[in-house]
Amino acid sequence: MTQTIAPRVRTLVLLLLAAACALLAGAAPASAHAALTGSDPRQGAVVDKAPAQVSLTFSESVSMDDDSLRVLDPKGKRVDDGRPSGTDGTTYSVKLHAGLPDGTYTVAYQVVSADSHPVAGAYTFSVGAPSETSVSVSGQAAGGGFVGGLYGVGRYVSYAAFAVLVGGAAFVLACWPRGSGVRVVQRFVVSGWLALTAATLLLLLLRGSYTGSGKAADIFDLSLLGEVLQTKAGAALVSRLLLLAAAALFIAVLFGAYDKREDEEKRDLTFGLAVGGSVVAAGLAATWAMSEHASVGLQAGLAMPVDVVHLIAVATWLGGLTALLVALYRGPADTPVPALAVRRFSRVAFGSVVALVATGTYQSWRQLGSWTAFTDTRYGQLLLLKIGLVAVLVGVAYFSRRWTAQLAEAVPAVAGQREKERVAASGGRGNDRAKASEKTRASGKTGVSETTAAAAKTGSTGKSGAAAKTGTAEKTAAAAKTGSTEKDEAAGKASGAGKASGAGKGSGGSKRAAQLARQRAAVDAARQKRQRDSDPHRFGLRRSVLAEAGVAVVLLAVTTLLTQTEPGRTEEEAKAAGAAPAATAAPSTGAVTLDMPFDTGGQNGKGVVRVELDPARVGANDLHLYVERPDGTAFDIPEVKVALTQKAKDIGPLPVAPDHITTGHWSASQVQIPMAGDWEVAVTVRTSDIDQVTLSKNAQIG
Repeated sequence: MTQTIAPRVRTLVLLLLAAACALLAGAAPASAHAALTGSDPRQGAVVDKAPAQVSLTFSESVSMDDDSLRVLDPKGKRVDDGRPSGTDGTTYSVKLHAGLPDGTYTVAYQVVSADSHPVAGAYTFSVGAPSETSVSVSGQAAGGGFVGGLYGVGRYVSYAAFAVLVGGAAFVLACWPRGSGVRVVQRFVVSGWLALTAATLLLLLLRGSYTGSGKAADIFDLSLLGEVLQTKAGAALVSRLLLLAAAALFIAVLFGAYDKREDEEKRDLTFGLAVGGSVVAAGLAATWAMSEHASVGLQAGLAMPVDVVHLIAVATWLGGLTALLVALYRGPADTPVPALAVRRFSRVAFGSVVALVATGTYQSWRQLGSWTAFTDTRYGQLLLLKIGLVAVLVGVAYFSRRWTAQLAEAVPAVAGQREKERVAASGGRGNDRAKASEKTRASGKTGVSETTAAAAKTGSTGKSGAAAKTGTAEKTAAAAKTGSTEKDEAAGKASGAGKASGAGKGSGGSKRAAQLARQRAAVDAARQKRQRDSDPHRFGLRRSVLAEAGVAVVLLAVTTLLTQTEPGRTEEEAKAAGAAPAATAAPSTGAVTLDMPFDTGGQNGKGVVRVELDPARVGANDLHLYVERPDGTAFDIPEVKVALTQKAKDIGPLPVAPDHITTGHWSASQVQIPMAGDWEVAVTVRTSDIDQVTLSKNAQIG
């Protein structure tokens, strides 16, 4: 069974990695998270005379440099002054040269949105009449090409490495403290730290080229690197590197001083490591939350801490799951993962999933804004895929919990069987030692008997010699003395030779004993591994955890794509702004009524604003503004403001401060409109201290 599992494991892992790579490779260049919602002149417009400037309006604030907004004549020559500026929070303009001839002009822009993603595009307008143009700006999209692909891989590696680092450390501290001394677990966590550090350095080098030219030659441009360090994304990457230095100290303590302590002493250190590790993990997660989706849009102050919790929950679940998989497959046979550790991780994973669902629900509402965005936007479609993968992962985890319960029930029986085997082996070795001792004692007795008999025989002979003559006795004594001396010398030499021979035999015996000990240890390890792998409950757990890890690989790839995709709420707002027709105007002698639904995202944040402008003509007008709930009942809000703008003539915005009349009703009289034309009516609605939104519609003033 264990011989066939390795090829299956390799095949499954390769297939899942291929699926993840296909998702990343098939992704479009990083989608704009700030959408172009308006322009003046508009796309495809034909104006009578050349405008003094070109203005672009985005769905959120963006950052620009001198080359971010360019206007090109039909021959491709720049006709702007190269100094774009912001007229308000989301509108940016660049002045044009005077006396521009008739023809078709191209407006090209490349900016960086507030959530750190590049935005690029182009459109044309004509002066007098359309003409042929030699300008081509349809090149590589922002964030695309080789640099964009490499940047996407770096983002995926950084997310995966963060999960490995945080999840692996959490698995050791919360589930398996003895795992801090297991070499494969140590290597697993350290590899996460190394990968995250390397990916962060790579992203820092790629950032300038990624948001700019997209050329590989600009990766090592130090001037671009200096500019990157002054941006929000650059500051986040540098902060991540500093926090990784603190994480290195945490790892050193976890696998050093913590591992060397006894179980009772570990409990005192566990609390300190848990607090310090949580602070470092939250700081690392904040480097993403403060520079990406959560940092802009609705309720950014709440969205950033929610995003931190979301990232830590994902890392604890998926990273801990991968650590468990590594320990099950690569852990030493003499230190198997106990059932108690698996049960503890099961509880930790359940808590992580609960936090993941709660924070993910809030993020989905914030980024989509409507049910239709699930199917009508790319972000919503990817989010549906992510939800499906999470559901599959939870389903597989259910089977893992069942295997864990069965493993816990089987542990006492297996432990008893192993104890019997140990006792039997110990008894066999004791019998062998007893037999050897009896042989030694028998040999000793035999030697003593032989010596005694020889001595007795010699004594008898001596007595017979004493009865002989005196001369003979003296000769005999001298001979005996001489012979005795020679025998003593010979015995001494023999003894020395025996000692030397014994030393040589002892040296060879010790090497042989060490070799036999190593062989016995290898045999014992192989036997323990066979016993561990033959356990059907542990084998089933390994397979289910492997399936979970495989789904997690694809889930991380989808999550990476989500962070590079324009949120559904922004995409729908951009579509609505581009397709919104001008409000139907009444005759020049009648009133204009504009209805604008709003949603500020806070409590009591939904409703409809109705603006009535009477008589909607040049000169003095009366303005009435009504605020109603979705059910049609009037209600008050803390603040409402109105501004009128005619972009074609560069007039406005003209502020209007209406007075509060009664519940849900504001009014302003003598609102002066200087000239006829297409006017934009913008209404800013604030429903709380932090929740507000600006709406706009066009009205024809006669």
